[in-house]
Amino acid sequence: MSNVAILIPAAGSSSRMRGADKLMETVDGEPMLRRIARLSLAASPYVFVTLPEGGPHALPRKSVLTGLDVRQILVADAHEGMAASLRAGALAAGRRAVDGLMVVPADMPELTAPDLITVATIFEDEPETVLRATSSDYSPGHPVVFPLRLFTSLAILTGDRGAAKILDGEAARLLPLPGRHATTDLDSPEDWAEWRRARGKPAR
Repeated sequence: MSNVAILIPAAGSSSRMRGADKLMETVDGEPMLRRIARLSLAASPYVFVTLPEGGPHALPRKSVLTGLDVRQILVADAHEGMAASLRAGALAAGRRAVDGLMVVPADMPELTAPDLITVATIFEDEPETVLRATSSDYSPGHPVVFPLRLFTSLAILTGDRGAAKILDGEAARLLPLPGRHATTDLDSPEDWAEWRRARGKPAR
């Protein structure tokens, strides 16, 4: 098991879903958020999931994590955007003896447990350097692993650009994952319908 903590940012409003919740969409019969949390536990014993403190998505998201050994972090300022989740995750991970924090978006249905294990394992070869997963053609994607030296920067992030401003100043190593595992993220009903059609699954 790696010495990398995993953060799953799941405090967002799912605004492009027009009332639905992308993290409750199912992949092979399992809600997306539960699936990514379960897979993350195969790669790390320290899995943190940020959740909205209130609103229509708070309780359903919390409920689908029942029975999984993840730490749920309620984010009161989730309206601020991705930075709020990254701050909370960095602070929580910083209390553990870990070498890095892997950020795994919860809306990426093609990521697999072997993908996450590979990312965590490769990071530990050079734990001072940012590691970023890419598609097989090297298009940048996720997960991204931030070394311990950047936790302080993550803990003071603001705005909805996420960690882009930190990544701008880093020479990240790139790690290609199979196909588009690292770049397929689904934000809207149309995205989900198209992805299911491509897999030969019902559009719901």
